[in-house]
Amino acid sequence: MTDAATITLRPAHASDADAIATLFTDEGYPAGPSDIVARLERFGSPHSRVVVAEHDGTMLGFIAVHALPRFEHDDRILRILALVVDAGARERGVGKTLMAEAERIGAELGVAFVEITAGHHRPEARHLYESLGYDATVAAYLRKKL
Repeated sequence: MTDAATITLRPAHASDADAIATLFTDEGYPAGPSDIVARLERFGSPHSRVVVAEHDGTMLGFIAVHALPRFEHDDRILRILALVVDAGARERGVGKTLMAEAERIGAELGVAFVEITAGHHRPEARHLYESLGYDATVAAYLRKKL
């Protein structure tokens, strides 16, 4: 049985593209391995990270973050851009472990705060974020497709 104590975190590599693509596709965001390799290359900056969670060499999930500079203050915001946990590994601490890693990265980069979007179609994700102290009342998220 997997629990938070047996989860290993490490930076994502191009060799993880197949597993990440499968997780992302299963979550409703179709992607192939070549798409993931290109995305990992775009995250090759000091302010971007993609971290995978594993147990006994099996990928359980991943998180992608980027520290964005703010214009109104002289600091950054750590934005969680993707968080996916394998459906078979949910409710075992993987998401919490990855969120804790995002916060650790944020502290390392000196960010002011961490933000994440939770879609209305994923109430379990929103519940996780709120249980970790994330405030859903801070701002409205608006979007326009171009």
